[in-house]
Amino acid sequence: MTRVQTEYQLWLNDPAVDDETKKELQAIGGNEKEIEDRFYKDLEFGTGGLRGVIGAGTNRINVYTVGRASQGLAQYVKGTGVPSPSIVLAYDSRHMSPEFALEAALVFAGNGIKAYLFKTLHATPQLSFAVRYLGAAAGVVVTASHNPPEYNGYKVYGADGGQLVPQFAEQVIAEVQSIDSFDKVKKLSEQEAEAQGLLTWLGEDVDQAYIKAVTAISQNPEVIKEISDDFRVIFTPLHGAGNVPVREVLKAVGFGQVRVVAEQELPDAQFSTVKSPNPEEREAFTLAIAQAKDWNADIIIGTDPDADRMGAVVKDPNGEYVVLTGNQSGAIIVNYLLSSLKERGTLPANGVVIKTIVTSEMGAVIAGHYGIPTLNTLTGFKYIGEKMTQFEQTGEHTYLFGYEESYGYLAGDYARDKDAVIAAMLIAEAAAYYKKQGKTLYEVLQELYESFGYFLEKLESRTLKGKDGVEQIGRMVEAWRTNPPAEIGGTRVTDMEDYAKGVNGLPLENVLKFKLEDGSWFCLRPSGTEPKIKFYFAVKGATGTEAAEQMDRIVQYVLSRVDG
Repeated sequence: MTRVQTEYQLWLNDPAVDDETKKELQAIGGNEKEIEDRFYKDLEFGTGGLRGVIGAGTNRINVYTVGRASQGLAQYVKGTGVPSPSIVLAYDSRHMSPEFALEAALVFAGNGIKAYLFKTLHATPQLSFAVRYLGAAAGVVVTASHNPPEYNGYKVYGADGGQLVPQFAEQVIAEVQSIDSFDKVKKLSEQEAEAQGLLTWLGEDVDQAYIKAVTAISQNPEVIKEISDDFRVIFTPLHGAGNVPVREVLKAVGFGQVRVVAEQELPDAQFSTVKSPNPEEREAFTLAIAQAKDWNADIIIGTDPDADRMGAVVKDPNGEYVVLTGNQSGAIIVNYLLSSLKERGTLPANGVVIKTIVTSEMGAVIAGHYGIPTLNTLTGFKYIGEKMTQFEQTGEHTYLFGYEESYGYLAGDYARDKDAVIAAMLIAEAAAYYKKQGKTLYEVLQELYESFGYFLEKLESRTLKGKDGVEQIGRMVEAWRTNPPAEIGGTRVTDMEDYAKGVNGLPLENVLKFKLEDGSWFCLRPSGTEPKIKFYFAVKGATGTEAAEQMDRIVQYVLSRVDG
């Protein structure tokens, strides 16, 4: 009997599995392909933790896989020897998020670990903050970020408030894999956990401490208050956890004219007003843009379901609303933050900006202009958080700002994960600051291009579903590795960085980055959480036209080989 058949039968016969789940599995009894996809592997920790389609099976997220993961995490935490350990839990607006979070909390309680659980949906950065604020040994947030509605996930955080990097995630995985039946998962009832003081519901005090930490990083509150009546913000939480904290922060720093897209204000697990609740995509801003045009808003801000990613939309000279890329917003915030600190004489001599290897070099060039170095990490904010904690311990650098092209930003050291709340505050503040000078953020971006070069980036991806898709992606990467191109789009390739073999002391990862003679580059990176491969492209030109033409040549070459 194969692993798939064995696991399927185990679930059907396990007395710990409820009847409803067994009925779901019996209903697919004749569909071998479906059974294989549900059971060919255990859901794994990747760049975003545990993430998958909701449903029955080892390769699905459900109360059993969540319970098993929680038991493994509990064993890991107890194994570290931390006295009286505690774990903080938060969840977003997705299907089963409250249920999965409570399930995890009760498993932790069953292992004698105190669980702190937010009463209502909360943003991922609030979880990261709370782990540090409460001195917890770990944290869990139940979310699938901006994935489709059928997905959910389980992200694990360490005592520093950052997502687990591979060396620690692997230890948790080993503990999870040691649990070969669900009856090994220890769990208390909600009543038992509360009575024993092992389940505490978090309230307003943690929320207010978080708001205070975010607003402390505001650079020009006096400017905001000065033009508050004449500066208009449209905000959409895209049915997620950003609704309350973003509005509270914007209000606290002085923004008086903020309107929320009513149709997208409240939690909705189906995200029924958008194709995807992703602020990287213009379609997600359709309702917001229509409202902004009616109100003549200065800026539109959107956050994803767990409010760790922020997208901004600004007006061009023709009055049309343009969605900024993650790289563009990052460059604007870097410039605004560093220039503000320098203007006040508070820019630290040992300051540092941190970005990922697939993020534009534009922010690094801008930071260099202010005498601030930029460090590169692997993709995933957990690596930025790891560097932050390292510098906190060594004092080698003062962390100022970290970001990645996928709309993740963090200023300040109160958390260890990207935070759409502080990003919303800073991008709105930058827009207000420059408006006082008679400029829009679009015009500021053009000035940055004129000063530092026309940086242009593009992202393409291919999704190949199921087990076959994962194997096909593996073969694709290996083909580029063993047969690298000598030139791309007519420009010579000068270097292939194979991160699977180690680059600049970074952890090993199955990523290839090709550098070209003119400073352009492209990178291919398989996802760690889904059967997807991403292709990142970056060029720099003396003019926008020159950059666009070079981008077209590189993209055309790469995708013709990929899809060939």
